[in-house]
Amino acid sequence: MLICVLPFWISIGALSLVQGALVAVPGSGGLGALRRLRGRRWAVIPPLSVIGFVFVARGAEQASAQGLTYLALVAVPLLAALALGRLAWNADPPRPARALLVAPLFALAWADRTGLPGEAAALVLSALSCVSLGVLLAAVTPPRWLAAGIVAMAVADTTLVVSDLLQRPNNALNAARPAAGLPQLQSAVFGTAVIGYGDLFVAALLGALLAVALGRSWQTRGAVLAALLAVVFDLLFFFVDELPATVPIALTLIIVVLARRRGSSRRREAPVSATGDLTRTGAPSSPASGPARTPAAR
Repeated sequence: MLICVLPFWISIGALSLVQGALVAVPGSGGLGALRRLRGRRWAVIPPLSVIGFVFVARGAEQASAQGLTYLALVAVPLLAALALGRLAWNADPPRPARALLVAPLFALAWADRTGLPGEAAALVLSALSCVSLGVLLAAVTPPRWLAAGIVAMAVADTTLVVSDLLQRPNNALNAARPAAGLPQLQSAVFGTAVIGYGDLFVAALLGALLAVALGRSWQTRGAVLAALLAVVFDLLFFFVDELPATVPIALTLIIVVLARRRGSSRRREAPVSATGDLTRTGAPSSPASGPARTPAAR
């Protein structure tokens, strides 16, 4: 049987494009019931997801990896169904029929575990599950604090990669497979490249943040910019074997904030609210709100 093996540069480029496209998928509505849970404390989840994984995995490397692979096997399809039926692309009203697409994707990922179609199906499931997690977290976290959490996650990820503390747990997690040939959903494999679940999660989280705070237009711009930065960032693989894929996402966030601030100053918009630059601004002040111009007295 002839097996087609994709070159690494095509494989990692495709994963980077998926990461960028994932920014455009999260919706922004339908979770008003969660507002009572809103608080700054949720912003620690992104960086802790990286740091906590390393310490847990180093404590019981094989057991932790096996536990996470079975957790992903159960949770990822459920979260992907939630994204398809409710949380992706502002599916309002909910579309439960669309959630049924998870079944053929899972079947393909199971039946073709080592082929590109099966890997692509597993990648879509993992990415969609990240959409649900990103939208849920964005619904309960103030935008400015969530932005800080994304940047902190990139800093933690970079620190762990540079210090070589992340490679060993990552290798164990990527090698872990559930029994009976069931699909591996705790990380994304495509061709000869692998991207971590956290790298997909941070992209979906940025998309959810932009959707809630700035609107669809900025979310689309962010998706294009994230894809471009991720592909350019991949050029560093000519010099190193492992990169923190959270960095292009954090850079996208910083550039979007700076671009919006610059555009706001040019248009002389009203000041933003207390949540910082990552909030929609109101309409410009009416002329009546400023000093009135009156004819000079004669």
